[in-house]
This record gives sequence, C-alpha cells and structure tokens, in this order.
Amino acid sequence: MEKQIVTGSYWLGLLSTLLALGLRALNIFGILRPNVVDQGRTLWYMSFYKGALLFFLIAIATASYASVRGEKT
Repeated sequence: MEKQIVTGSYWLGLLSTLLALGLRALNIFGILRPNVVDQGRTLWYMSFYKGALLFFLIAIATASYASVRGEKT
C-alpha cells in the first residue's frame, strides 16, 4: 500500500510542478495574467506549486515510514 502512495504522490507532484512551471512561463510572457488574484478563486501557478510541495512531502514521509517498518518501496 505504501508503495502505491509513494508512486502516486510522486507522479502527481511532478505533474503539479510541470503545470506550475508552464503557468509561470505563460505569466512571464504576458499570455496568462489575471487582473486580481483572489485566494482560492483564481487558477494561479502558486496553487500548483504548493500542491507539488505537498505531494512530494507525502511521498517522502510515506517512503520514510515504510523504510522504518522495514519494507521496500
């Protein structure tokens, strides 16, 4: 079970990172620039950035937990 959590959260973290970088690149070039950034209402690169950090943190914590229990991930 832990192996599936580590694998899934790792790939979701990578996907979120790619989306954050893509949205940030569009923002830099002025293609996608929201007028007002409302917390929780605007699709913004920082949302994907924070999601990527959360998914990577879950992957690291689960892998550490599994290694303490003696399982291979």
